[in-house]
Amino acid sequence: MKFRNSPFLLTLALIVSSPLMSHASACSNATIKGTYASTLHGQIFPQDGSAPLTVTGVVKTTNDGNGNFTQVDAVAVNGNVAPGWRPGSGTYTVNPDCTGTSTIMIPGMRDLHTQFIVAQSGNTTHFVVIDPGVATAGDSERVHAPEHSD
Repeated sequence: MKFRNSPFLLTLALIVSSPLMSHASACSNATIKGTYASTLHGQIFPQDGSAPLTVTGVVKTTNDGNGNFTQVDAVAVNGNVAPGWRPGSGTYTVNPDCTGTSTIMIPGMRDLHTQFIVAQSGNTTHFVVIDPGVATAGDSERVHAPEHSD
């Protein structure tokens, strides 16, 4: 009886681990196409050794599905935020395993770099800024999915 079940179990294991099954759940830049609302929080550690700065903010990002995005943000440093929305843009790459990286460019600032994880079929992401001296992280939620061009 054990030998009869073994070919069945082997066949089942091969089907579950086949490239078709793993490819079906793979992520790409298109996975996060759409508009996202993000929150961020953390600290910046100045290079001069002065006291850390507390950072909190919200960001609205629109990803084009091809690795480019535009954004507006409102970020407070030690409780102070400039009025209005600060524009920015950047690039991103989503890997098949649903991890990714991005570069954020905001006029007048040095570029910021993040690593992120895509979750829930692209409806949420979790990110961390990886630049030295910056300890900020956050979460994003899709608020507007792209319209399909069927």
